[in-house]
Amino acid sequence: MNNDIERIFFSADTIQARVKELGEQLTKDFFGMNPLIVGILKGSFIFMADIIRSINTNCEVEFMAVSSYGRGTTTTGAVKINKDLGHDIEGRHVIIVEDILDSGLTLSYLKRYLTVRNPASISICTLLDKPARRNADIHPDYVGFECPDAFIVGYGLDYAEKYRNLPYIGVLKPEIYER
Repeated sequence: MNNDIERIFFSADTIQARVKELGEQLTKDFFGMNPLIVGILKGSFIFMADIIRSINTNCEVEFMAVSSYGRGTTTTGAVKINKDLGHDIEGRHVIIVEDILDSGLTLSYLKRYLTVRNPASISICTLLDKPARRNADIHPDYVGFECPDAFIVGYGLDYAEKYRNLPYIGVLKPEIYER
């Protein structure tokens, strides 16, 4: 598995330090508001677990499953909600936690989808922001790292459901996904 990685972009230590900083900022911005933290499955689950442990105020956790990639390396452009929220979000401060903001099509759709439920606010917290690939007018409120345009895996990000368990984020060798 490690042999499939061309180079490491963000080490495990670098990621943990940044997650701690994000948690401190979210604590400051949402202290006493009991925000609903919504993780987007599957890619965000590791980041989500770490970020909520770094938030030092009451919060609730929920998950959604949304897909637009299938088993490929680029978005299909068609967004599908595979698992919706089980909570009423009217009047709630919602923080969407995502692994990567790439084309922006999925998060743009998701934000519009949730806005009609009348939350007090919707914020986006993404571990990685890849603005070079943006096709939608959406911007994250909280960003772990800006990421160059490369196919990356690890720390929850996958290729064909593999590599999520890597403790770092690295570039996948092209020969792996060009087969």
